[in-house]
Amino acid sequence: MDPNLQLYRASILHFPTSTASPELEFCYFSDGYMVTRNGKIEDLGNFKHLPSEYRELKCVDYTGMLLLPGLIDSHVHFPQTEMIASFGEQLLEWLQNYTFPTEQKFEDEQYAANISNLFLNQLLSNGTTSALVYSTVHKAATDALFEQARNLNMCLAAGKVCMDRNCPPELQDTVQSAQVDSAALIEKWHGNGRLLYALTPRFAPTSSPEQLSALGELAKQYPDVFIQTHLSENKNEIAWVKSLYPEFTHYLDVYDYFGLVRNRSVFGHCLHLLPYEWELLKSAGATVAFCPSSNLFLGSGLFDLEEARQHKVNIALASDVGAGTTFNMLRVQGEAYKVSQLNHSKLSPLEGLYMMTQGAAVALGLDSSIGNLNVGTDADFILLDPKFNQLSQLRTANVYEGDQIDQPSDLIFALSMLADERTIHATYVAGERVYQNTQGERR
Repeated sequence: MDPNLQLYRASILHFPTSTASPELEFCYFSDGYMVTRNGKIEDLGNFKHLPSEYRELKCVDYTGMLLLPGLIDSHVHFPQTEMIASFGEQLLEWLQNYTFPTEQKFEDEQYAANISNLFLNQLLSNGTTSALVYSTVHKAATDALFEQARNLNMCLAAGKVCMDRNCPPELQDTVQSAQVDSAALIEKWHGNGRLLYALTPRFAPTSSPEQLSALGELAKQYPDVFIQTHLSENKNEIAWVKSLYPEFTHYLDVYDYFGLVRNRSVFGHCLHLLPYEWELLKSAGATVAFCPSSNLFLGSGLFDLEEARQHKVNIALASDVGAGTTFNMLRVQGEAYKVSQLNHSKLSPLEGLYMMTQGAAVALGLDSSIGNLNVGTDADFILLDPKFNQLSQLRTANVYEGDQIDQPSDLIFALSMLADERTIHATYVAGERVYQNTQGERR
């Protein structure tokens, strides 16, 4: 028997294709099997029909648990890990009072390495196997993050923040240093193993036109890298952009003029867009990172999910830690549901799950390797334990038929409200278990 083969048994749910109707187009096995080989998914199906060639394999039996693709966080700040849950400000004041002082610490390379290790462990213990990450302005801090992610064999995209004005002098780079450092990081890390690079102007107010132009030139030079920034998060921010760039009618026009709006561009927030901006995002194939937890925490506004749907814009869920208050993407899904309720819309459990698995992967152009459990994709997956505590066990008792989960949608919804890191029983990256819960109350 091939020693590289591994067999798993669990209830299994994923979305095998891109779809506008995840409630209808999903794949589910209440008693399923999955076989991996050398970090890839080899086979998937109903355990009752397990092929004979796998029947002699030792089975990792997760009966009663739900196996999902690893979750994808499409907008998160690794240096803000330590300032999560900081009291009392809206966006611009919050940046000045909390974010910038915290990010200055990352000039210390050892400090950056320590926090990057903690950050990645937080992702994995909460079931997130891939993320689009903001670093600081410090090249060495960005190297530290990539090095730690490489050691874990994670599929991670990240970028050095670029900002040459309207921030503390200690955090300012220059047009030239932003361009040189970003290019060096791209050459070193983009496509290195499973790592990817993202050009990262923080947002238009902290980059001069010259810096945005230089980053646009890099985007032309490296057409397959990501671009990540913030867009229309806060009304005072929008007014500030207008004062700094009066020649542009819309906030998004600033980024578009400098060549930063395209497929693989991911814009965080997008709470106060005008119809023209929605259409531009759609035509460019860009993605919106929906950050409900941080939008509520900072009082920035409510994301208009229905408007995004009508314009057929790519949507991916995101934690936006540290303004976001949890690394747990299931809880982020719960916050997204509440935002939709306040907007008199509906976010179904399966649509929410899609936005942090296959939907996010499709939006990022990575669905051939992550976001689903299709044969040949990377074996990034997680196990959810509905019985992680007594309350969850009580609430989810109705989703079972015997030992098998027969109501996965209801289970996903319940866990989106009740989850914490104990919900994640195990996390696998490229077929290797990188996290195992040892503190649950399962009984």
